[in-house]
Amino acid sequence: MIGKHIVLTLVVGGAVCLLFWRQAPEAWTPLQIFGMALLVAGFVLWTIARFQLGASFAVKAEARQLVTRGLYSKIRNPIYVFGSWVVAGGILVFGKPLWLLIFVLLIPLQLWRAKKESAVLEAAFGDEYRSYRAGTWF
Repeated sequence: MIGKHIVLTLVVGGAVCLLFWRQAPEAWTPLQIFGMALLVAGFVLWTIARFQLGASFAVKAEARQLVTRGLYSKIRNPIYVFGSWVVAGGILVFGKPLWLLIFVLLIPLQLWRAKKESAVLEAAFGDEYRSYRAGTWF
């Protein structure tokens, strides 16, 4: 299972590096520097969240186990949150306002997926999940 996480991390990281290699800003503005910090922090935290989720990671909502440690102790969906940071950081770094349309699709999709996952986890873990949900954000 750890191999799948490593491969996905390398693929996403490689794609971001390739994009930088081909379209790196010539002169960095404060907004682009902030975007880069957001992108890097988001990528690192997204990677940590994927590893902490471990074997519970699935594309389709499944209730394998309730992960409540690490980043998941404060945020129910850190992969969605920090993945959004990566996208937002990229938009700021590359100065492509049209890319903001990504959020028109991304945010509703993430909210829909989070709601679906929440229902699956609540059905499987009941009060344990409800208690966990009450003590975490998104």
